[in-house]
Amino acid sequence: MRKNFGAKPYTYPQPVFILASYGEDGTPGAMNAAWGGISKDNELSMCISAGHKTTKDILKRKAFTVSMADVGHMVACDYVGITSGNSVPDKFQKAGFHAVKSEFVDAPLIEELPVAVECTLKSYDPDTCRMVGEIVNVSVDERVLDKDGNVDIRLVKPITFDPFNNTYVALGEIIGNAFSAGKGIE
Repeated sequence: MRKNFGAKPYTYPQPVFILASYGEDGTPGAMNAAWGGISKDNELSMCISAGHKTTKDILKRKAFTVSMADVGHMVACDYVGITSGNSVPDKFQKAGFHAVKSEFVDAPLIEELPVAVECTLKSYDPDTCRMVGEIVNVSVDERVLDKDGNVDIRLVKPITFDPFNNTYVALGEIIGNAFSAGKGIE
């Protein structure tokens, strides 16, 4: 027996992405966006409406960063999603975030969030709300690297959005190795 939910954007996992950009005056801004992901090997696509201040800033600056929300900053990451930069211009600071200028794009890295994808704007369609960014760099804070210099998901502690229950879920348990776990099936 199955329960039908109808045509909804319900999938697992949905990453919790924090998009960051600079405003016209150089003030950093950020928003929470769950609808996005990799669309090519050097491309990330997001679904964000034109009314967001962050969208307007990205369109002007032609650059943005996408940080992975994490367990330690879940409250701040939720705050930048439920608060509009159009009405609260200093929400970045109120969230407790600190901006570090990217070396690769004209956008801020969020110091508190250890994993970020740095992008230049490729396109934006206001009718579909699809924004496409070209991945220029992936920046990772050394505090989440293991002794061999690899990213340790248990240190990153990323969160995902559960659209069925409107909750955040922590990731981190490793259960197998990709591209090899299925080799035993013949």
